[in-house]
Amino acid sequence: MESTNVDQTEIFVILACTLVIIILRLYVRIRTVGVKGFLVDDYLMVFAALLYLAETHLADEVMVNYHGLANNSMSNEERRLLDPTSEEYHMRVGGSKIQIAGWVTYTFTLWVIKAAICTFYLRLTDGLGYRWRVRAGFGILIITWIIVFLTILLGCHPLKKNWQIYPNPGNHCQPAISRVNIYVTLVLNVATDLYLMSLPMPMLLRVSFRPAKRLGLVLLFSGGVFVTVAAVLRCGLIIANPDTGGEQGSAWAVRETFVAIVTSNAPLIFPIFNISIRPFFAKFLSSKAAIDKTRSSQAPGAFKLDDNNPTRGRGPRTPNPITDFSCNSSDDHIDQPPRTKHRQSKDAELGGILKEVSVHISETRRDDNEPRGDLHHEFGDYYLAALQSAEPSEPAIVHKA
Repeated sequence: MESTNVDQTEIFVILACTLVIIILRLYVRIRTVGVKGFLVDDYLMVFAALLYLAETHLADEVMVNYHGLANNSMSNEERRLLDPTSEEYHMRVGGSKIQIAGWVTYTFTLWVIKAAICTFYLRLTDGLGYRWRVRAGFGILIITWIIVFLTILLGCHPLKKNWQIYPNPGNHCQPAISRVNIYVTLVLNVATDLYLMSLPMPMLLRVSFRPAKRLGLVLLFSGGVFVTVAAVLRCGLIIANPDTGGEQGSAWAVRETFVAIVTSNAPLIFPIFNISIRPFFAKFLSSKAAIDKTRSSQAPGAFKLDDNNPTRGRGPRTPNPITDFSCNSSDDHIDQPPRTKHRQSKDAELGGILKEVSVHISETRRDDNEPRGDLHHEFGDYYLAALQSAEPSEPAIVHKA
């Protein structure tokens, strides 16, 4: 009973973490596009959260009210002698029914999450040549879900044999440890995860990011690997421990779904942490650069060239004032008159250093209808907009040549 209490605490902690992740996703989407801008994948993720609540409730029922009991892990003699009016008999029958409901809810939640991921990729590949692969993904998800659902409901026929105690209905009619359900679900679950992970890879390999940044994006979109590992562990533990398969299977179903929700929402909520830690790293790097610059200037044999001219930045000393100055609402240009040949030759005689600086100042204005702040550029689809181009976009704020 002690282990059951630990598992019960764990699944509710995982539930709280899952709801926090969903809320963060909704926060990002609201700040980016507003509630009216929600798309299909947002609603699918909210639906997956509701299904996860039901899945957690069913797992709690298995571990607390039914103590992991079902119509499995019994000898033929124990089945024959078990009184149909006893409490254990009702617990095993009820536990078997909960197991069937748990299988349906568990698989349905996973496939809804997969559909949300596929919908997100469909929006991400807008205008690119990969949309046919995403559309094919929807067909694969529909077909595989129908196969899984029919396997759970029709793998044992008639349906009531799934909670039969005596005579022994066989492994395929013991939903807590049914190998038919385990193998079919595992194979199709892993196959669809691998296919979904392959969808963004052509875009990630095409963008001209630094290798380190490209590798980070590949890892960010390869979260399905962790879901696959969790699915394999879940099925392996059920097969290896048939006596406690019902309880362990319910607990690991909750864990696997949690991992799926985390990895599927990571590309959208990751910019939150990116913005939070960026000032720290910027300050650290700037301080480190200043220290390195000081050390390099004090190195043996090195010399420092300072410009102590108090009139630096005021322009050349010339009796001719600047007359060519233009300003408008979109672009400001400051043009410096060219140096005369007389001035250049005079500077050369004095041994001076000629330095020509061209400054271009451009001003960009924000549309009043756009969301304010850095969230518009960092969150949601805007964070991933660079994936839609082979070349990264160049900021047009201030350019110095």
